[in-house]
Amino acid sequence: MNQERIYQVLLGPHISEKATAADDHSQYVFKVATDATKLEVKKAVGQLFSVTVRSVNTIVVKGKTKRTRYGMGKRSDWKKAYVSLEQGQQIDFAEVE
Repeated sequence: MNQERIYQVLLGPHISEKATAADDHSQYVFKVATDATKLEVKKAVGQLFSVTVRSVNTIVVKGKTKRTRYGMGKRSDWKKAYVSLEQGQQIDFAEVE
């Protein structure tokens, strides 16, 4: 996978209370492109962070409907990926090249 596609697939880490709890089990949560596949996410995380990925689970988060002054609006749908790493490996976001 080329370097450009890696940055198109991985949009950034997703920080939430549930994502912080998953960190104890060698799982990391990323916001990914809606057209990204599990295999692309696995390769992108493996190459970018130099780790061995055990499994990837993806979820499409539906955008909320919100009321605006112009009527009802809708936030965009987005995709997140739960990435499980092999035993003893971890990702340090501060030391990414």
